Formats: sequence, structure tokens, C-alpha cells
Amino acid sequence: MHDIQQMLENKREQARQGGGERRIAAQHGKGKLTARERLDLLFDDGTFEEWDMFVEHRCVDFGMADQRIPGDGVVTGYGMINGRLAFAFSQDFTVFGGALSEAHAEKICKVMDQAMKVGAPVIGLNDSGGARIQEGVASLGGYAEVFQRNVMASGVIPQISMIMGPCAGGAVYSPAMTDFIFMVKDSSYMFVTGPEVVKTVTHEEVTAEELGGAATHTSRSGVADLALENDVEAILMLRRFFNYLPLNNREKAPCRPSGDPGNRLDHSLDTLVPDNPNKPYDMKELILKVVDDGDFFELQPENAKNIITGFGRMEGQTVGIVANQPLVLAGCLDIRSSIKAARFVRFCDAFNIPVITFVDVPGFMPGTSQEYGGIIKHGAKLLYAYAECTVPKVTVITRKAYGGAYDVMSSKHLRGDVNFAWPNAEIAVMGAKGAVEIIFREDKNDPVKLAAREAEYKERFANPFVAGARGFIDDVIQPHETRKRICRSLVMLKDKQLDNPWRKHGNIPL
Repeated sequence: MHDIQQMLENKREQARQGGGERRIAAQHGKGKLTARERLDLLFDDGTFEEWDMFVEHRCVDFGMADQRIPGDGVVTGYGMINGRLAFAFSQDFTVFGGALSEAHAEKICKVMDQAMKVGAPVIGLNDSGGARIQEGVASLGGYAEVFQRNVMASGVIPQISMIMGPCAGGAVYSPAMTDFIFMVKDSSYMFVTGPEVVKTVTHEEVTAEELGGAATHTSRSGVADLALENDVEAILMLRRFFNYLPLNNREKAPCRPSGDPGNRLDHSLDTLVPDNPNKPYDMKELILKVVDDGDFFELQPENAKNIITGFGRMEGQTVGIVANQPLVLAGCLDIRSSIKAARFVRFCDAFNIPVITFVDVPGFMPGTSQEYGGIIKHGAKLLYAYAECTVPKVTVITRKAYGGAYDVMSSKHLRGDVNFAWPNAEIAVMGAKGAVEIIFREDKNDPVKLAAREAEYKERFANPFVAGARGFIDDVIQPHETRKRICRSLVMLKDKQLDNPWRKHGNIPL
């Protein structure tokens, strides 16, 4: 009995040591935590239950038969994050560079399957050199098994990827299919083909950081949601983010009671929007003054800055927020902002999170680059997402809602539940100046007449009351009561039920 216990402890210690002290020291030397240190930080103290600690690869080629390490380069299991269940896998770069083998993939698939059964999120801490070359097609098959589970879990349980080291080749497609991707600056990267291949094929000189680093993917490509400074900050941010999410698509997000009253008024909002319609203002100020305790978790803050997405709470309930940002491109919708917001709305819809939309949009961005880039189809993604969305939808038009962009931004016509407008809001096909120049083009050389026509147009159409007369706006509200009216609306909508017609799936314009 003693011998068995000793053998068990030896195996456990061998698994804990991973690639050995030298490789662990090298990991620390790069400013990175080990796979197990990351899990210790992610989960509440003493709650992590490890699975498959003794799994080893089955490869006998290229000398691999003599290189067997328990765990095979990935630590898997489940535990509690802020008292709520979650499953996770953490790749161990000290073991074969974290390369994925058939056994490694089986371990990941096992926790994903179990997470689906019990209805709990999956978090992947990625730090891998890619497929284990010695295993050939078996490792590629392992990736495909993981991909299939990513797809089946999509919209059923939240999936979060934390890129904490290299992630290249086929390995990037699993994170790409998860709901959110966080990256660590200067120590993580993602790309399909590395700098050497790029140089060979296209003769471009580019570093790994420039090609697929955290800054690139959070500001240029939009692949990742956040870039964090180091492993510790990344995991602590992930723990905070986890608090906003439901465990699965059959539950509502957790309610975190707040001392911030739902009927709180904020009179500073009455002067937020400048009198000059061409002068910008910061929409984030409105968001921070409306949500509980000024706590807003913004996603993709460096990508498509003309639209804001993120999570907040209203009377303790998680809400998703989408808002045009007048400080950037006057809040126009373009390709990147449409894609960013559409994906966020679809996540909220899948996981029972109400969507609040703050609108100040002059239209879609004009120009050849937008048209050639497919703004028609990409803009339709946001339209499709809002139209298909069945969760509570509350919309507030703060200043401008022009043209097709008015329709797209959660209008009453797309089954918006409650639609408010501030008193100076303008809801029209286009701005007064442009409209008058088209309607009264015969007076284009008479500035006095044009000015009179413009004043007439503003009075008759550029206000919220025309839309209100048709029931497209439920009420015109004072800015200072925005929080109170949204909170009341959400209480009214808490048991909303709306089903789309049965179908296998829609065909969103991808």
C-alpha cells in the first residue's frame, strides 16, 4: 500500500513539475506564469479539481517513446470563480512547448463535453507552439475535434480564450470561434502564418509582434477584445469579467445588488450634448453616469472607436451596452463598427442579456473604401443582429438618428421594446442642410431662401415629435432621468418572451 501511495505521489509531482525546473525558470524569465500558477490565480482558493493528470501521449516515432510527461502539456479541470462554476484548460509551454497532441486534445475535449453537460463556461489559457509535429495527422485531428466542440458550444455556454503565449497556425481557429479573446502584451501573439512564411511568400519584413501581437489584434484586426499588461493583470481582469456572464444560455446573468438607486437623477446630463450640432461629446460620459456605480466593462476599446460596446449593470442586472461615439468619425457606422457591434449584440441575445442602445448616428460612412470593402453586407450584419435579437431592447436617441442608420440602431421597427429620445433629438432621413439642398435645389444660389427652408425643415422634421406622433418613439424624456426610465423599462421587460419562427438557422450576411 505504501509503495502505491509513493508511486502516486511521484507521478503527481512529475506532472506538477511539467518540463522541469529549468523550463519553468525560463517561463518565469519571460515574465510569464506557469500553467498551474495561472489556474491557481484564476480559481478561488482550493476549489480547482484537476482531471487527467496522468494522461500521456501515445506517440512512438522520432524518439517520443522515451519522452513521456504526465499531463502531456495541458492542465484541465474545473473550479469556482467568485463562487461560480467554470471549466478550464491551461496549456503548459514547459512540456513540448505546449504543442497539441492527440492525447492533449482529448483532455481539452473532455472538459468541454462536461461543461456542455452541466451548463458552465469554458476558459482556455492558450500558450502553445501549435500542433505536435511528431504525431502528424493525429494532432491535426485533435485540433478538429476541439473546433467541433467550439461550434457546438457556441451560444450554449460562454467560451473565453486568454492568449498568454504563442498561438499560431490552426491553433488560432479555436480561440477565433470563442466568444471573447483577451491577450497579454509583449508575450502573446496570434497568426495563421508566421513572419518567416510571410517573408518567403510575400517578401514582407514583419516581426511576430507587428504581425499578430496584442496591440495589432486589439486595434487593427479586431480579433481580440482586450490587451492586458501581464499574466496577473489578465487573469484578475478575467475574474472581474466573469461576474457579468451567465453560466449558460438557460440562465440569466448574475444579479449583483448595488446601493445605487434605480431612480437616481443626474442633472449634469442635461448639458452633455452641445448646442452646436456639429460639436462632438463623449458618449462614455453618459454610459458611466447611467450604469450602476459608474462601473462599465468596455470591450474592444481600441478597435472601431466610433462605436462603444461593453457590459454594465442596472439595478444589479447585467446589461449589454452599444453606443455611437460622436468623438470618432462623428459616430458614423462603418464596416468595422458594424461587425464589432453585431457580434456583441448576438452574444447578448444568445445569453439572455438585455441590450441598451444609445444613438447619435449621422448615417453610414460614405466613400469608395467603404463601398469596395462591402459596407452593404457588413452594415447588414448589425441590422440582422438587432432584428433577430429577442432579449429586452431599450434605445435612447440622444441627438441624431439619420437615414438607414436610424433603422439599424435598434429602432422600434426592429422590435425595439422601449424607444426614448431626448428633447433635441433629430430623427430624419438626413440633416436639414443636406435635405434642403436636395428638395429645394432650384434655390441653391439664394442663401437667404435656403436658410429659411432649412429653419422650416428643422421645425417640421428634425425633432423627435414627428416620430413620436407615429409611435416610433415611446416617449421624449429629459436627459437627467435617463437612468430612471431605463431601469423602469427593464423591470417591465424582465419576463419578456418572444420567439422567432422555427428554422434550422438564419443566413446572416457574413
